[in-house]
Amino acid sequence: MKILVPIKRVIDYAIKIRVDPSKGPHAVQQANVKMSMNPFCEIAVEEAIRLKEAKQNKDDEVVAVSIGPKQCSETIRTALAMGADRGIHIETKGDVRGDYIDLQPWGIANLLKGVVEKEDKVDLVLLGKQSIDSDCGQTGPLLAGLLNAPQATFAAKVTRGDDGSFVVDRETDAGTETIKLKTANVPAVITCDLRLNTPRYPTMPNIMKAKKKSVQVISLEDMVKELGLNLDDVLKPRNQVVEVYEPPPRKEGEFVESVDALVGKLKEKGLVG
Repeated sequence: MKILVPIKRVIDYAIKIRVDPSKGPHAVQQANVKMSMNPFCEIAVEEAIRLKEAKQNKDDEVVAVSIGPKQCSETIRTALAMGADRGIHIETKGDVRGDYIDLQPWGIANLLKGVVEKEDKVDLVLLGKQSIDSDCGQTGPLLAGLLNAPQATFAAKVTRGDDGSFVVDRETDAGTETIKLKTANVPAVITCDLRLNTPRYPTMPNIMKAKKKSVQVISLEDMVKELGLNLDDVLKPRNQVVEVYEPPPRKEGEFVESVDALVGKLKEKGLVG
């Protein structure tokens, strides 16, 4: 079994985002900001490793793929330290932004389709359901469409059957839905939701081992040429970001010492009669 896990480098979820409205669509500042793996991608990596560990087959392989600048190699090494076997880095130039400004889901999905077709017999592509910088949630479904592959989104549980199929419990507004994905000549595509698992912390021995694992680096330009794609088409935004701005600051709350004081405040503000 071979599992491909696309991962994305984003601003760390615990960091306060700095916005400069004067810069228009490029208002979110990325310079000198802590970056890390997208949390939903971490869940996907963890689930891929668990599926591999459950079968205990030495031929099973988890491959982490990232598209972005040179620094994405650090994100790939994190996945390798968690337990992935090797990495593929499609390296972009430093001025190409992946937070929905330049690289958008359509271009990313086309590149991932090429990676799937280049790899030998991929059984499953596991992605995070969305990235926390753009919150699109489109890459997985687009990839499944391009591959004409079976897909399940918002996975809360993933198991593999003896016949090679994948059974997915997915969360919907109406409750939990169970889907069976049968794979033949194309892999199954699954996007991972928050409740699927809790990612492990890489141990120091595994961090050291990750440094020796293989990471294939190929430039975006070479990858596009190899796949027969058009670079301008891959980088052309399908949607235009017009403006980015911070939400208005929330007013500071206040404490009251009793229920009567609370009712008085609410009446004062005209919130109760």
